[in-house]
Amino acid sequence: MGYVLDLHRPVAGDVIDLILTDHRLFEELLRALRDASSDRDEVRTALATVLVAHAEAEERFVYPKLRKRHAVGEEEAEHGEEEHAEGHEALLEVLELKGTDTKAFSDAVEELSGKINHHIAEEELTILNPARDEVGPQVRAELGREFLAERQRQIDAGCGSVENVRKLVERARKQGQLDED
Repeated sequence: MGYVLDLHRPVAGDVIDLILTDHRLFEELLRALRDASSDRDEVRTALATVLVAHAEAEERFVYPKLRKRHAVGEEEAEHGEEEHAEGHEALLEVLELKGTDTKAFSDAVEELSGKINHHIAEEELTILNPARDEVGPQVRAELGREFLAERQRQIDAGCGSVENVRKLVERARKQGQLDED
């Protein structure tokens, strides 16, 4: 039986609520990716798409604006970007595997799950909580529109393709966000 995938494409909202909604979507997709009875190819494609779109939108709009408004420090934002890079690297491992019913696939999904779950917890604690206190609802709504527009642009551009994820990982390595393997 196929898994019905909804990539959640709202057009407006409070940026914090939108990010949290994506976090819950990541958790749902990871559960489906671990489920041997789901269409794992379809699920990993969906996860790659929303994960990359989300990270790119955060890095282009959310983190810079929160830094500018002193809602989060430079260190927290840079750490978030490094964790996105680590997530992309783990995602690439999952995307490059041919079969989805192997130990290698299970191991790669476990690694990806760990990276994503760690980032979600840390981002919610060190970035979203301060933003909730330091940034007013009007700015959060404006930032939500920018975040969603970029997220949608990324989805429409096929951001979750293995080729694009490879480029993101290579860019992160060149920027020193990842260890040179």
